[in-house]
Amino acid sequence: MSDVLNPPESAEGNPGVPLKPIGKVIAVTSGKGGVGKTFVSANLAAAMAKRGQRVLVLDADLGLANLDVVLNLYPKITLHDVFTGKAKLEEAIIRAPGGFSVLLAGSGMVEYSRLTPEVRGDFLRIMNGLVPHYDVVILDTGAGISDVVLFAVSLASEVLVVATPEPTSLTDAYATIKVLVGQQKRQTIRLVINQTARLGDGRAITTQLQQVLDRFVTTDTGKPVRLVHMGDIPADPAVRQAVMRRQLLLQAMPGSPAALAISQLAVKVEETVGLRVN
Repeated sequence: MSDVLNPPESAEGNPGVPLKPIGKVIAVTSGKGGVGKTFVSANLAAAMAKRGQRVLVLDADLGLANLDVVLNLYPKITLHDVFTGKAKLEEAIIRAPGGFSVLLAGSGMVEYSRLTPEVRGDFLRIMNGLVPHYDVVILDTGAGISDVVLFAVSLASEVLVVATPEPTSLTDAYATIKVLVGQQKRQTIRLVINQTARLGDGRAITTQLQQVLDRFVTTDTGKPVRLVHMGDIPADPAVRQAVMRRQLLLQAMPGSPAALAISQLAVKVEETVGLRVN
């Protein structure tokens, strides 16, 4: 792997100002924790890798990283070591069970829970070093609208917001979308509804959220925000079993309803970012 590139000059601006998205980068985010965001990131990566894509998942939840737990990995070198100069970027990238690459953050990185100029520069260096080597980079961000989360999302060409049908999750998803539209001038947000009870729930929820956005959220261009329903992941006992075993659902129970839904999501994501299947 080539040396990490220097960040562009625009990196020194205000955190609220949107940056030009880097390559084919997808941010998977959510309004609140506990909705299955990391589960979606990891299994989506496995589904895309199975379809021939070179995928890397970066654990962008710098304060409360848990991608290593989901994947049952025990990394010797993490993003923290790269940030501090103790290791090279290529040394921190490891192979995940699903055939994709991961760059793990390591939990409890308190010094990276705020977006300082140093964190901003480090993050951009890492991203510029990663993107040329993969078909797609998935950012598994933290939940909510902290400055670190919003900065990570600003680097993505596409945003997947994961929510569940629960009122608290939908309220926080709406708040997140509103901020992304206001701060990053996003015109299109893609929605994945996890843990649905019935076929069609996610599309109905997306329609309801779209109506609220049309009524209360305006853009600088005057055009309405466009919510795109990317798919539902049904409530499925297989998900809990895989999580408790620290296994990828697509490997443990590839024929389960939730695994099939994620495979369908992978196809839509590939179409969205213009990836070709090998």
